[in-house]
Amino acid sequence: MGRVENTPAGAATEAVSGARTRPPSQTDVAALAGVSSQTVSRVANDKSNVDDETRQRVLAAMRILGYRTNTAARALATGQFRMLGVISFDLSAQGNARTLQSIAAVAQEAGYSVNVAVVRTATEGAVRQAFSQLTSQAVDGIVLIEAQILDRPELQLPPGVPIVMADGDPGQRFPAVDNNQAAGARAATEHLLSLGHPTVWHLAGPQDSYSARHRATAWHTALKEAGAPVPPVSYGDWSAESGYAIGRGLATRHDVTAVFAGNDHMAIGLIRALAEAGRRVPDDVSVVGFDDVAEAGYLLPPLTTVRQDFEEMGRACVSVLLRQIEGGESIAGLIDSVEPRLVVRASTAPPPKRSTSTKKP
Repeated sequence: MGRVENTPAGAATEAVSGARTRPPSQTDVAALAGVSSQTVSRVANDKSNVDDETRQRVLAAMRILGYRTNTAARALATGQFRMLGVISFDLSAQGNARTLQSIAAVAQEAGYSVNVAVVRTATEGAVRQAFSQLTSQAVDGIVLIEAQILDRPELQLPPGVPIVMADGDPGQRFPAVDNNQAAGARAATEHLLSLGHPTVWHLAGPQDSYSARHRATAWHTALKEAGAPVPPVSYGDWSAESGYAIGRGLATRHDVTAVFAGNDHMAIGLIRALAEAGRRVPDDVSVVGFDDVAEAGYLLPPLTTVRQDFEEMGRACVSVLLRQIEGGESIAGLIDSVEPRLVVRASTAPPPKRSTSTKKP
């Protein structure tokens, strides 16, 4: 019976023979790929000083042998665990969920895994607990999505963990990536005014939301600059239910001819309330939303809305975080702004002629 030579082919024969009882090692991968153990280590640690043909040969050998990188050993060697943490206050919100989805996809492309902690109550203790949970699981950095609690200067977070905020107000404490909330809200308001509506009512998101506050401020500023009356703001909670509840009140007012809703779900509830009251959209009342959810173009009528690029938000968040983790940069303040776009559909039109009075609401 011939012996198995100590060659790549021999290693492959041993690998598939089932004789090995221990997990495959870097030495086994090196033998199968015909490279040195140092080269396997470079590939396992995603180092750049390996040519592509050799890298693919090593990766193929890893797949054949079922080799799994020892993350603890890699962390000791590189100081990185290849794990990103995400803290979110509400994953049921459309924007938060889509941003998280993008973060996970982009992180995977960069060779990182993602661990998520959901904070249900925006208190200092809850945020610190979420940080403790993620840091105990050895994350290299953390993304916080719409973290209103970080507005408070008294909140102390563990030092040494790179942070980036998505859709939140960092002040000068943390780097942040945000959709240009003000530009989107201004575009929605100015669109309705340009159609001839005497003013625009606003159905805002929660008062403790950074995004909602900025949209409401931009709406108010746009009306004042246009010399239009400023109606009272109604506050919802981003849900269709809150849009419907507030919409029932707005539907009884015939001086309401245009409404800018803080997000598409509240706009959907508003449209339902208007329909039940016999107010047609857009013949009697024009409605603009915010987000451009997947269903927006299929509503009846299709919804005019402000499209946010949540995928770009996720990409930018990971990019900023990796600049800190891998590049060692020290970053603070708003460093990236993603521009939204007004998508005009059939839910907006000029006001009915009987309602063009400029009487203050």
